This record gives sequence, structure tokens and C-alpha cells, in this order.
Amino acid sequence: MLTITVLGEELFDESTGEFRSSLNYQLQLEHSLVSISKWESKFEKPFLGDSDKSPEEVLYYIQCMVISSDVPAEVYLHLSNENIMAVNDYINSKMTATWFTETKPSKPSREVITSELVYYWMVALNIPFECQYWHINRLFTLIRVCNEKNQPAKKMTKAELIARNRSLNEQRKAMLGTTG
Repeated sequence: MLTITVLGEELFDESTGEFRSSLNYQLQLEHSLVSISKWESKFEKPFLGDSDKSPEEVLYYIQCMVISSDVPAEVYLHLSNENIMAVNDYINSKMTATWFTETKPSKPSREVITSELVYYWMVALNIPFECQYWHINRLFTLIRVCNEKNQPAKKMTKAELIARNRSLNEQRKAMLGTTG
């Protein structure tokens, strides 16, 4: 979860001759499957993928991410560049300690990923629905782990084994500063 503070605007009160600030708001946001589903239901197009989003679409997605209650609509008009950058950093964060070893470069899938497809994957892999509230990158990692653990073990060819060992040896030599 990400918490950001949206600063209120500073107003001049002519009756007292003083400046006063409107309230600051703490917003709690979650980049989750639920947020993506809300966004897709409004714009009727996939959220995930390479498509550029208009400022209106980005602002609405931030509203979909908010899990704080009773946030006035004008608060979103006061989002600063720092707030937007914090949201982007949060969206792009890995959110897991899991990493994968890539044996061969794989071709990117041409399948369009929508929230309903991700829900299908969750059902097919028996992932509980409470995971729909996780950070989406963490959920995707869990889906990938489930897929890989359900696959039969793949044996490396002799050439792949030699190439992997050569690569590991080169990394170790570089790390230790030796020549072999």
C-alpha cells in the first residue's frame, strides 16, 4: 500500500486579511487487480499493455487505487508532480523478493491481458480471491510461480548446461577479480 499526502491549497481570507490553508489529505492507494477491474469497467479497454493513457484516464486510475474513504473529488485536482511520481514508482515496483532464471529468451505473448483473464488464471490455479487486493506485480509473480511449479521439470541439454556453467564462472571471476 502507498500513502501519499495531497497538500491543500492556500487561500486568502479577505475578511481577516490572512492566508489560510485548506486541509491536507492522506490518501492510501493500492495498485491491485480490483483497481484495474474498476478502471477497465469505465473505459472498456485493457489497462495493462503498451497503450498510452490520457491524463483523464491516469487521474481516474488513481481514484480507482484509493482505498481511503470519503475523499472529496477536488482533492484529486491538487495532486502534485511528486504525488504522481510516487504513484508511478509504486506501480512500477516489483513488490517481491522472488526472481526467475531465464533459460531461453521467450517470445512476448500477443494475448491481451484484461482483469477477467487474470481472474481466470486465479481460478485455474486455485489462488484465493483475497489476492485480488495484492499489488498486481506480486499477484503476477504468484501466478508465474504457480505455473512454473505445475510444469514438469525440464532437463537442460549438455550445451545449455555448459553455457550456464561458463556464465556462472565468468560472473564469479568478475566478482572476485580473478582470472581463473
